[in-house]
Amino acid sequence: MRRRVLAVLSVVAVGWVDPQARAAAASATDAGAPVDDAGGRTVARLGPSDAITVSDLERRIADMPAFQRVAYGTTADAIRRNVLTTVLIPDRLLVMEARARHVEREPPAEYAIERALSGATIRAIRARVGDPSAVSMEDVRAYFASHPERYESGQRCQVWRILCKTREEAQAVLEACRRDPTPKAFSELAREHSQDKATYLRSGNLGFVSEDGSSSFPDFRVDPAIVRAAQGVHDGEFVSTPVAEGDYFSVLWRRGTIPAVHRTVDEVADAIRDALARDRVKTETDRLLGALRSSKVRDVNASLLETIEAPSAEATGPATR
Repeated sequence: MRRRVLAVLSVVAVGWVDPQARAAAASATDAGAPVDDAGGRTVARLGPSDAITVSDLERRIADMPAFQRVAYGTTADAIRRNVLTTVLIPDRLLVMEARARHVEREPPAEYAIERALSGATIRAIRARVGDPSAVSMEDVRAYFASHPERYESGQRCQVWRILCKTREEAQAVLEACRRDPTPKAFSELAREHSQDKATYLRSGNLGFVSEDGSSSFPDFRVDPAIVRAAQGVHDGEFVSTPVAEGDYFSVLWRRGTIPAVHRTVDEVADAIRDALARDRVKTETDRLLGALRSSKVRDVNASLLETIEAPSAEATGPATR
């Protein structure tokens, strides 16, 4: 039934196409240029008061990517007619029906409308801040100079380690590793012998470590002596003797290397522009939210939060993909 209604109304709407308005909309098909003198002319009427104008049709066609526009026809006239009858009219009819049913009052629709309006505000802020390409090279250089750690890094090597209680135990483990230099064997030895309970279940993997002992694993550091010892061998080699680490002794296996990185400001200029543009959008958004909070938020009753059901992550289990 809905299809019949749409079809009938589409035919009626096509009958309302004004020849002058059609000619005025022609240039919009390819160039997307507005036609000021005819933009307000009615292309189709729906119901007692709703109408689709030349400008409405122009905007919809101009907003379409070229590949999508071609899907509506191979000629300008076909594109105009098909966009009108298969896109604009059905959309407008469904909007009219939604208004008649007061769909906007239903929670899912109300939430979607709120999110759309919120997103539109962010897009307006982004447009006001400007495109990343508008960020000056002077600002790019200043950012680059103030964040050297992001664009300069020394060589890092991946180290697997088995932390043993005594030198004798470490020497025996090292000899076992040499007899079977495979990740499987090293992992089994780490599970059996390593005193480092933070890493023994992951084959003693310390991550990619830098000279200062920092690791690619967050909030994890190693003794710089471990790094210096690993730097003395090549990828795939074991450090020849156990390395003292406090009261313990480590068996070390260098597994790989990430070379030093030295980027120039020109190489990272585009990435910095993107970062600065994002920061500026966030600053403007936070400023607006701060002003809105101070002027509009009131009578917050935090005690009612305890009455709202919101299962914790522990209660619902780990997220799945």
